Amino acid sequence: MSQALAVLRHAAVAATAVALTVVFMPSGDALRDGELGVREAEAGSCPEGMVSIDGKYCIDKYEASTVEGSKGKHGRFKTQHKHSPFKPVAGLTVKAVSIKGRIPQAHISRDEAEEACENAGKRLCTDEEWLTACRGKDASKYPYGDEHEEGYCNDSGFSGFNKLYGPGNGQPPEQSAYTRENMNDERLNQLPGTLAPSGKFSHCKSSYKVYDMVGNLHEWTATKAGTFRGGYYLDTHINGDGCEYRTTAHDALYHDYSTGFRCCYGGAEQKKLEAEKRAEEKRADKAGSDGSRSEEKRPEEKRDEKVAKKESGAKEVSSKELAKGTSDDGDKKKPKKKSHKKTSKSDG
Repeated sequence: MSQALAVLRHAAVAATAVALTVVFMPSGDALRDGELGVREAEAGSCPEGMVSIDGKYCIDKYEASTVEGSKGKHGRFKTQHKHSPFKPVAGLTVKAVSIKGRIPQAHISRDEAEEACENAGKRLCTDEEWLTACRGKDASKYPYGDEHEEGYCNDSGFSGFNKLYGPGNGQPPEQSAYTRENMNDERLNQLPGTLAPSGKFSHCKSSYKVYDMVGNLHEWTATKAGTFRGGYYLDTHINGDGCEYRTTAHDALYHDYSTGFRCCYGGAEQKKLEAEKRAEEKRADKAGSDGSRSEEKRPEEKRDEKVAKKESGAKEVSSKELAKGTSDDGDKKKPKKKSHKKTSKSDG
């Protein structure tokens, strides 16, 4: 009986949530021709590939993969082709996509992830948003409950790093092997037992139906200093269990074979970011306008300049006339002086 009541209560809550669902739609250019890849979902609540978290904001259902492209007019993204999830994105223009069955993007930094989300018309999730989506409606330790279940998530994988750089017996290599180059070796996530396609672990989902928030890849959040959550396929315990896993040891430019991400959209955070962007654009316009005005002559400056020019011209004419007069005088022939010769008288 109590079980039946619980089912009915859950159904009522779900119905209420549907009735109160906030419709999140990208604005302006994000929707035009679908070039940013963000379209209204069939349910009408979130952009495609995302799910609603209690009608407050949307989050990618799956860990993000990326596509390469370019930005056109008004910053609209034009897709060219898929980007390899086994290679860094440095120097490229990429957009985040949330697609079941696709290998998620590793080797990405926090700042690169943020740009990929923005190119999709989205944003990185705040820590609070990420944690809420991971723990689900019951706020559990793992997406599926409070107790760890072996095999539910991709959190007991194989160490490709030990295989490729270790002494050959499965043990970790010397500390000197942990270079940036080695940590971004594209072979690491292609070995069996390492990175899995998104959504492959069907039990690894929260009650909001968000997949792989524990294990598979670390996921960057919006924290500027650099924070990633959830652990990856080799570790979901060292820095906290399950959804509580949190690493802050790396800055926003760091990336390796274990770092991934997903995006959020809508809600109070979206409004805040859009307000900040508008304020920044307004400041930039004002600065440009002030710069243009400073280059133009003020009316009084123009008048002063005109008067000064006139006076300068008058002085110049007078000087020329004076010079001319002197020259003419100099050219005049001087009158000849009469000669007074002495005549000597003769004695004879």
